[in-house]
Amino acid sequence: MSINKVILEGRISKMGELKTSQAGVESIKFTVAVDRYSKDKEASADFIQCTAFRQTAKFTSSYFQKGKPIVVEGKITTGSYEKDGKTVYTTEVTAESVGFVVGDKKSDGGNTAQPTQAAPAPAAETPTTAEETSNEDCPF
Repeated sequence: MSINKVILEGRISKMGELKTSQAGVESIKFTVAVDRYSKDKEASADFIQCTAFRQTAKFTSSYFQKGKPIVVEGKITTGSYEKDGKTVYTTEVTAESVGFVVGDKKSDGGNTAQPTQAAPAPAAETPTTAEETSNEDCPF
């Protein structure tokens, strides 16, 4: 079993435009700046490329803009392409959900990330009455 899960909290440093493919799938590319601190207290940032699709892309396009804080939950995807006869390798995050950052870390000292799913998964239907849960349905 392997796990490919990423959670980022940062600010949008670059925001692309919402695009629609020929197949009708919406997508948007954006970059998240995530602060990185070193032992010598110098602040720097990692700039992480992200791509969102479908409902998550629409949500991101509608509610976020450059400079705004964001929480991204997704998976790492890699790829490659040829440029000037050389292979260029890419790594980015495919956003499965994005959310707002609520509050101020400096004032409350806690984790302020409040992820909000752009496209919630449908709830599983469970039987609620005795008639719906018959023993005949059991495989044993």
